[in-house]
Amino acid sequence: MKILIAGANGHLGRRFIESFGAEHELIALVRSPAAAEVLFQLPCQVAIVAYGDIQQMARLADGAEVLINLTGIIKATKSNPYQKAHEETATALVAACQRARVPRILTLGICGSDLGSKNACFASRAKAESIQLAGLPGSTVLRVPMVLGEGDYASRALLGNARRRFALTFRAASLEQPIYAGDVIKALGQLLTRPIAGVLELGGPESLSRRALIHRCAQVIGGVAPRVISLPVGLGYLMAGFFEIVMASPPVTRAMLELLDHDDQIESETAAQLNLTLTPLAELLRQIGEPI
Repeated sequence: MKILIAGANGHLGRRFIESFGAEHELIALVRSPAAAEVLFQLPCQVAIVAYGDIQQMARLADGAEVLINLTGIIKATKSNPYQKAHEETATALVAACQRARVPRILTLGICGSDLGSKNACFASRAKAESIQLAGLPGSTVLRVPMVLGEGDYASRALLGNARRRFALTFRAASLEQPIYAGDVIKALGQLLTRPIAGVLELGGPESLSRRALIHRCAQVIGGVAPRVISLPVGLGYLMAGFFEIVMASPPVTRAMLELLDHDDQIESETAAQLNLTLTPLAELLRQIGEPI
């Protein structure tokens, strides 16, 4: 099967290529030479292309059966706002697929995305999903919560907190439902050959508070449970608002913080539909805690 992958240079894109490159013809679409460099040793073809270049993407997509869309951001900047990263990219990908007669797009989304959301990122992601589903009705959106995998940023941050004596976090009662990166890749693989049109949600096996997650992680990796200090999320919004005023690319924004503070408590039949056995939380934490 010929498959295009937009946003292939991210952690999940690289894992997908490592898992399926030997059995499918994969073409990784990236926007810069720097992004391409991380893929050259993987089993795929690499094409540097602007996502707005519909003609070039259509040429690359000729004969493909599906385009996997892994693009998206949680932090917008003045040079890369949500609309550009999500809706404009989705519009271009749909147009390229329509021109090349690619029948569907398989998109990885975020749980909490909603057209009516007051959060700019959630609303923008939902608009992009709608563009893809309307333009190619056989498409699938797979929404997931926090994804944890060996060596990724979220896992390093969690492990860092679990190893500290005092762990600082905003709203420690916030609910997390982490899912193992390997399970997300397996789900995408299943959807390649067993397409399910529309929006699906796939959460991890347990929903628990951020405080409990940090404690569980410390227990699994053999450490001492830290004292988790819960900071008021309002303080975070004040800090993020200041950063947005004084910096062109702030380390955190209010929309990003609000997205990360979203409570995840997902109940769905997606795992059963895909015949997928989710990795237990303890095993997930053990795997991300092992040296790479």
